[in-house]
Amino acid sequence: MNHLITSINLKFMPKCDICQKGSIKAANRSHSKTKTLRRQKPNLQKLDNHMVCTKCRRTITKKFAEINA
Repeated sequence: MNHLITSINLKFMPKCDICQKGSIKAANRSHSKTKTLRRQKPNLQKLDNHMVCTKCRRTITKKFAEINA
């Protein structure tokens, strides 16, 4: 039983390395209003060996452009 619990806890959860934005719980709704739970994952991009969400990536490139201008 302990082996099952530890293997579930060790699963990779996608998170932004800067703002720690992670997945959230959402629901699909059918025409009959039946709720089916699902997970919305953040849009992560690889930037210099870091997983960064698109909002943080946009901010980083904007600040970098201001510094170099």
